[in-house]
Amino acid sequence: MLYIGSDHGGFKLKEKIKEFLVKKEYEFDDLGNSEFDAKDDYPDFAFLVGEKVAEHASNKGILLCRSSAGMVIAANKVKGIRAVAVSNKKEAEHAVLHNDANIIALAGDWLTEKEILGIVDIFLETEFKKEKRHVRRLKKISDYEEK
Repeated sequence: MLYIGSDHGGFKLKEKIKEFLVKKEYEFDDLGNSEFDAKDDYPDFAFLVGEKVAEHASNKGILLCRSSAGMVIAANKVKGIRAVAVSNKKEAEHAVLHNDANIIALAGDWLTEKEILGIVDIFLETEFKKEKRHVRRLKKISDYEEK
């Protein structure tokens, strides 16, 4: 399942992503914000999306705010989350292929709608390589989380 969330800084682009996902026939759940609220706080949405994504290995998430930095910091506090801020399609592809990223965060202030939709498409279509070295590195991260 795909989960999406944004604060006010990414709200308009989140709505565009939802239209894109419907056209591509992706199943998703919008965890908020459900309406524009200039006083909302990004950690609320990052934690919601992170918790839902962490429930199952095949889940993915998309977060939007003004810079993407805050969303990544907050989402990565959730055990099992590998959130990455991405600014282009190559970064999105690499994050999944090599790091099995399960959440991407996008900057509403620096990316166009066209760029974001391209990034989302690559993120959703790319699969983790499962090469031995990548699996080994991810195991080190999950082992560290268990400490």
